[in-house]
Amino acid sequence: MSSVAVPQAQPRPGADWRRALRAVGSNFLLRRILKAILTIWFVTSLLFFLIRLMPSNPLEIYIQELMSQYSMSYQDARSQAASLFALDLDAPLWQQYVHYMSGLVRGDLGTSLRSQGTKVTDIIAKFLPWTLFSVGTALLISVIIGVGLGIVMAYRRDSWLDNVLSVFASISSSVPQFIFAVLIIVFGVRWKLLDFAALRGSTSPGIEPGFTFAFIKDIFYHAWLPIAVYVLTSIGTWMLSMRNNTLATLGEDYVTVARARGLRDTRIATSYVGRNAALPLVTSFALALAYSVGGSPVVEDTFKYVGLGYYLVQSVFQRDYSLMQGCFLVLTVAVVTANMITDLLYGVLDPRIRIGGGE
Repeated sequence: MSSVAVPQAQPRPGADWRRALRAVGSNFLLRRILKAILTIWFVTSLLFFLIRLMPSNPLEIYIQELMSQYSMSYQDARSQAASLFALDLDAPLWQQYVHYMSGLVRGDLGTSLRSQGTKVTDIIAKFLPWTLFSVGTALLISVIIGVGLGIVMAYRRDSWLDNVLSVFASISSSVPQFIFAVLIIVFGVRWKLLDFAALRGSTSPGIEPGFTFAFIKDIFYHAWLPIAVYVLTSIGTWMLSMRNNTLATLGEDYVTVARARGLRDTRIATSYVGRNAALPLVTSFALALAYSVGGSPVVEDTFKYVGLGYYLVQSVFQRDYSLMQGCFLVLTVAVVTANMITDLLYGVLDPRIRIGGGE
């Protein structure tokens, strides 16, 4: 009896890329990374077109300034601007967009309009650490103090201390940073408590950078006003969050069992209540850092603290769209990355979040 060969099923056209898309869609990590990349691309593209479609073209303003300052003709000034910023001014907008995005992939953010010959990446690399220093220090202080006070508020609930701290926390979490900054300036000038001229900048002239007491003292001296504003406007959120989480944890069965076993209140507060109540706040830390960086322009410009936020405000006033795009890109990447890290941490702490199409 002869055997009959069964024909093999041929894969349908396009099955490979559809299988790859399903694999990406079912992978929690890849989904979050792809979402972050698409968000950064969309915001960057939107900023590119919005800035170049403004009624007053910053590049044309710069060309006019070259003409008036150096008595140059329009063509000469235009040629110098195109050579300085490596732009084809006659190219259509879509070609300029392709040129900008290709440079962005290579890490080239262009050249600042107001700092001739200075790369935007060099400006960001020089002044971003000062913003991260002030914001990061304030965030650590507000988290440590806020979590501690939140536990105290929960254990002393409905007492006069809880009521006073709750009012303070509500004010702290609702008043904008700009209001606190203005109040500090008004009362500091009226009562002659602060020398704002000496506090300007991020360091004092003549201070050599290094791991020395003089340098560390100087950078904290210049940064303490922004740090104080960041702490005052963020500590209330941590206090209220920790208070609510602690109250919810105190009603759990394992806390009741721990008390029945005769464990000391201090051990219950630290090992059982505090640890579990603070767990949901871990994922909020990265997001709070990113949004604090995003709120730095107002505070830094108010106190003239020279960080990335200060240069972002200056770039807006000076219509320096190359630097403006670079600063906004850093802030966008910070917020999007923090959101992605928060999603990933939630997925690690609660595996149920990852269920939605696979592991």
